[in-house]
Amino acid sequence: MAHKNKSNYSPIKNKFANHQGRTHKKPQQIYSLEEANDRLYDTFKNHDFNHITHAQRKQLAHFYTLLVGTQQSQNFTRITEIKEIAIKHFIDCLIVNKLHEIQFPLLDVGTGPGFPGIPLKILNPDKKIILAEGVQKRVEFLKTCRDEMALSNLVIIGRNVNSFFAYPCQSVITRAVEDIGNTLKNVLTCLHLGGEVLFMKGPQVDQELKLVPKDILHYYKLEKDIAYDLPKTQHKRRLVVFKKINSAPVLDFEQEPWPGEN
Repeated sequence: MAHKNKSNYSPIKNKFANHQGRTHKKPQQIYSLEEANDRLYDTFKNHDFNHITHAQRKQLAHFYTLLVGTQQSQNFTRITEIKEIAIKHFIDCLIVNKLHEIQFPLLDVGTGPGFPGIPLKILNPDKKIILAEGVQKRVEFLKTCRDEMALSNLVIIGRNVNSFFAYPCQSVITRAVEDIGNTLKNVLTCLHLGGEVLFMKGPQVDQELKLVPKDILHYYKLEKDIAYDLPKTQHKRRLVVFKKINSAPVLDFEQEPWPGEN
């Protein structure tokens, strides 16, 4: 039985709680796979992202059709226009691969409808990526994407990540709003020694970094803090990378079952 992580309170997350009940935004237009592919080509070219191959772009176009098609009935994203999806979802996720050498297996914590995990999987088709998501309707969507896009070596775990989460990984990445300290604590058991936690954050992350508890910093050191813009936009981002430098304490796993694969 999957257990919800009741300890995941976050002042950062709570700050954005009002967005959870936001009005469902339906796409004004859904492009075909072929037209979506063409429009992604134009956007990537205009934003210095034309290193994406034709095959990768076609997979991203397929993901676009699945995402906006599902958005007709499910509220997964407030971004529904294809150019915005290309920049704020696809480029936003894929640029991490240019900024930092990712170690695999990679765990995407709180992936939602698959960000950044699915775009990174498209870019790294032979690498193992684990998607962890606690909301069941999103889990079902992720399974659909995996099946219809034929994404191999993609593990989907339908539960929240807490300190008992023990699925082994070499790196963790998250674009979720949970604060840094909570995430570092929750992945301490599953992350290998020497592994890294990558946080995709906005420019105002300094206060969040100051709030990381000192006891958590016994196990990690800040490895990188990269400020950057999404190419040819005003959108500023920070990639914050922590490295695990000490082993986690031994936990009593009888209190929580091993997470099941789907």
